[in-house]
Amino acid sequence: MADFIRPVARDGVASMDGYHSPQIDVDVRLNTNESPVPPPDAFRRAVADRAVDVAWHRYPDRAATALRMALADAHGVALAQVFAANGSNEVLQGLHLAYGGPGRSAVVFDPTYAMYAQIARTIGTTVLRGTRDAGHQLVRGDVLSLLAERQPALVHLCSPNNPTGTVDPMELVIEIVDAVSGYGGLVVVDEAYGQFASTSLAGLLAEDRPLVVSRTFSKTWAMAGARLGFLLAPTWCVAELEKVALPYHLDALKQAVGILALEYGSAMDDRVAELVGERDRVSTALSDLGVTSWPSEANFILFRPEARSGSEVWRSLLDRSVLVRDFTTMAGIEGCLRVTIGTADENDRFLQALTEILAGPLGEATDKSATEGV
Repeated sequence: MADFIRPVARDGVASMDGYHSPQIDVDVRLNTNESPVPPPDAFRRAVADRAVDVAWHRYPDRAATALRMALADAHGVALAQVFAANGSNEVLQGLHLAYGGPGRSAVVFDPTYAMYAQIARTIGTTVLRGTRDAGHQLVRGDVLSLLAERQPALVHLCSPNNPTGTVDPMELVIEIVDAVSGYGGLVVVDEAYGQFASTSLAGLLAEDRPLVVSRTFSKTWAMAGARLGFLLAPTWCVAELEKVALPYHLDALKQAVGILALEYGSAMDDRVAELVGERDRVSTALSDLGVTSWPSEANFILFRPEARSGSEVWRSLLDRSVLVRDFTTMAGIEGCLRVTIGTADENDRFLQALTEILAGPLGEATDKSATEGV
């Protein structure tokens, strides 16, 4: 038998770190921007009924027509303007498969959601990096200059931005869209947290405008476990995405569950309103504690302890069985932590723990392995 030579992944993948966030057994988990409560009981019972009706021995509707029509009706667009996928990350991957890849580039504006660059590198798209100002806002002149000079095929905007919670001004997005229109680029606005914000860019969609808006069922719909996302886009973009999607990529139950969820819109609205109220309460409490935080239009708040090391505070919160997200080493938000808005009780537990930590000496640090990949 010949000597075994292990295959080596292609350049760019072999040296890449995967995307990770800690999944640790704690009492209060406020690190992944999930809904703190499940969908209504009536919804879950209805899901069980739909599962019984699924034709499990048959492939699902490849075009996901019924789900896409329900989404189109809910957002006031045409069926041909909707693309559905396994979470918004698969939507983003599809956009890179269709419009990115070797020889093309995509721009991200740091600090922002790490998966934009991760997906781009995986597909072979060159990543260009812009920056934000001290308030985590886009700088108009810098953005427009970068687009004019480098002409990226894809422009990634996240509004509200993860992990900062900031919203991109509509006037600036229009300027960005106009800029890329001149050379054939595509602006991708990720509104994963859009229902928590006061504005949406979906109203700007048009056939002659290179703008798409992605959304997800994971956050406001309390369906992170279902992995369902969608894109609102011009018909010509959806047509290209359908070419690169795997056949039958959305299973039959997921399609049925997505349609069912849209029937519980009032429950989603109530949950959003409650979380926005809790977000404002937590924001005020953080200000009273003397930490630096930034205004957020999402279901999370970015904050930086000033009297203590952010990484030490993260470990001390974990010692108290409260898990938040550690962004202390990310460029542009060094020393910062991000807390997802939970239930009133969970938020009280977080605030009490943080108060104790900031008022007294820090305890012993938690095992370093808990922060790997954060």
